[in-house]
Amino acid sequence: MDSDLLVDLQLQYDYLFKVLMIGDSGVGKSCLLLRYVDFAHREAYLNTIGVDFKIKTIKLNGKRIRLQVWDTAGQERFKTITSSYYRGAHGVMIVYDIARKETFSNLNKWLNEVETYANQGVLMILVGNKTDLNSHRQVSTESGAEWAARNDMPFIETSAKDSFNVTEAFTMLAELVNKHVKDTQTEQRAFVLGDNLDRGIRAGDGNEKEKCGCSN
Repeated sequence: MDSDLLVDLQLQYDYLFKVLMIGDSGVGKSCLLLRYVDFAHREAYLNTIGVDFKIKTIKLNGKRIRLQVWDTAGQERFKTITSSYYRGAHGVMIVYDIARKETFSNLNKWLNEVETYANQGVLMILVGNKTDLNSHRQVSTESGAEWAARNDMPFIETSAKDSFNVTEAFTMLAELVNKHVKDTQTEQRAFVLGDNLDRGIRAGDGNEKEKCGCSN
């Protein structure tokens, strides 16, 4: 590779942050990621098989931040696959569906997974998705905020369908991680994420389609 091209590629970002999206199947993780990275929305979406990821570069406080966002399957049968992806994560977005109380009730299970598999001190935020289904709401905003406060993390409600607070949610998590870097490290150009970059498992044929308002 041409040395000038290599230098150019190296200077495309200052920090590389690995971010995980976790939560029950059907809470809208894939739709949030699609809306954030591709500015798109699909009414029907295939369930994620294992793990998928997308990359987006943003600017924060004059720094170029490359977010490597991993969308993990919420189904129990993929737990062995997805648990390995917690390693090396800098931030975790825990997502539930405001119109399905059981997805909120399962938050402690997801928090336990983070505490079991992720690096100590990983940054987390709580996201209550699907405010477009507010007329079917089963989890109050206050309940979400209280759970987040008890577990020492920020909270935000979103709608992938309406593009409500989607960018704000990802920016919130990126800012948390970026602040942590500034507080704990000297001028380090980028994180090294190991061999996880090329291990994404894509959704394939044979999966049931769900409404994106209810996708995983």
